[in-house]
Amino acid sequence: MTLAGTAVPTRSGPLTGTGALTRLALRRDRLTLPVWALVTGGLVASGAGSLDGLYSTAAQRAELAASMTANSSMRALYGPVFGDSLGGLVAWRFGTFGAVLAAVASLIVVVRHTREEEETGRQEMLSAGAVGRRAPLTAALLSALVLNTAVALLVTAGLAGQGAAGALALGLAIGGTGMVFAATAALAAQFTESARLAKGLAAAVLGLAFVLRAAGDSGTADGGSVLTWLSPVGWAEHVRAFAGERWWVLLLILAAVLAQTAAAYALTARRDVGASFLPTRPGPAEGRLATAGALAWRLQRGTLLGWSLGFLLGGLVFGGMVEGAADIVGDNERAREIFERMGGQSALTDAFLATMVSLLGMLAALYAVGSVLRAHGEETSGRAEPLLAGSLGRLRWAAGHLVTAFGGSVLILVLGGLGLTLSYGHGHGPILGAALVQLPAVWTLAGLAVLLWGAVPKAATAAWGVAGLCLALGWIGPALDLPQAVLDASPFGHLPRLPGPDMAWPPVLVLTALAAALTAAGLAGLRRRDVNG
Repeated sequence: MTLAGTAVPTRSGPLTGTGALTRLALRRDRLTLPVWALVTGGLVASGAGSLDGLYSTAAQRAELAASMTANSSMRALYGPVFGDSLGGLVAWRFGTFGAVLAAVASLIVVVRHTREEEETGRQEMLSAGAVGRRAPLTAALLSALVLNTAVALLVTAGLAGQGAAGALALGLAIGGTGMVFAATAALAAQFTESARLAKGLAAAVLGLAFVLRAAGDSGTADGGSVLTWLSPVGWAEHVRAFAGERWWVLLLILAAVLAQTAAAYALTARRDVGASFLPTRPGPAEGRLATAGALAWRLQRGTLLGWSLGFLLGGLVFGGMVEGAADIVGDNERAREIFERMGGQSALTDAFLATMVSLLGMLAALYAVGSVLRAHGEETSGRAEPLLAGSLGRLRWAAGHLVTAFGGSVLILVLGGLGLTLSYGHGHGPILGAALVQLPAVWTLAGLAVLLWGAVPKAATAAWGVAGLCLALGWIGPALDLPQAVLDASPFGHLPRLPGPDMAWPPVLVLTALAAALTAAGLAGLRRRDVNG
């Protein structure tokens, strides 16, 4: 038997075939892994240049560090400032989010090459040959290790000018956090029967870790809260890059990786390929599940509930940060320009609110794309074919998922806007309307996902890359002073920046029409092509 042009040995041990499977995984991810590494590592490494332009003097940096450490809302978002050097500010501003990005990328990679391979049946085919029981899991973890090593190297090389020790510590902290959640995903893949649930379980652990760190940091100015120490994301913070590095904290990260990996290995040896320790409960499609729309709702309601709660809580947190926006900017005109470029208004409060609303919109696009691609997953896993073999038409089947995707994005944005309104108050009723203005851009990216799924199903997952790129452009682009033409590549760059100015209807209507056209074209492609074609 050969795999990716490489002969697999006939002698079979627990790790037999690991090398071939790793090369296959890296080949399949030859585009996505470099993009994740460049986005994550490049974001952190480029932070020195953007912060140097904002706070060019030691006095300005010291003032920023003092004001941010005294602001509980800012500590909850970014963590406390341990050092007022340029490198220390980079670690404060970008360290936590770099660690979260590395964690998200890692859990996606591991689930893709473990549970997703089993769900589609490819792993069973490979296991029929001389492939060891632990080889697929090892190959997935090695792929994540390659990704996180690249991120760590990019961060270290990009910030070496600020101090080699601090740059190395920050790179290892971010890459190490990525490996912690790669191991978490490996463990989650043993308990669930679907890749979607495995990703959801690992993402829930990541979300809990972020919440624990935020709660701990908001309560203490020195990062010494027990809650912060309970979070792997908090461990990355406690490495204290560029502020008297605590190298021993990296041992906590290593221990978490080894412990979870050992548990995942033990569990994978005790189950059959395709099985799990938490099997899906079977049941007939009767009563309220007798329609395609009801089935789609049943499949996606848990995901929608999680996003809804997250947006409500996120809105409450963002609303509580508005009063602290002035502390970030102070008298720094450059910082004010960045907020106004992101938010679009001369009034700092409105600019900050518009920035938060825009961030909610970009995150809602991730939900919408994922909800659309759930239908793609139902097709590729073979579960859609029996449904479509009867009287159920393709469009009616697809409509159930699309209603959940497009309608669900309305719900989560309403809840996010409601959270902002309740938390900030001050009579800002237009915040809810500003949140709903994000819908045309959200629907445009969802429509693109429908088009790719319907017309070019093999490229459907590229919709994730487009949505991630739009998020990066909207959130990081203004701080990096990217040209407006580049920022306008995202549909969010064309929306009116509310609350603040008068409503501009033309871009909203154009994007809505574009979303409808993309969706219609995708459904037309779905009607013409073969199922699983």
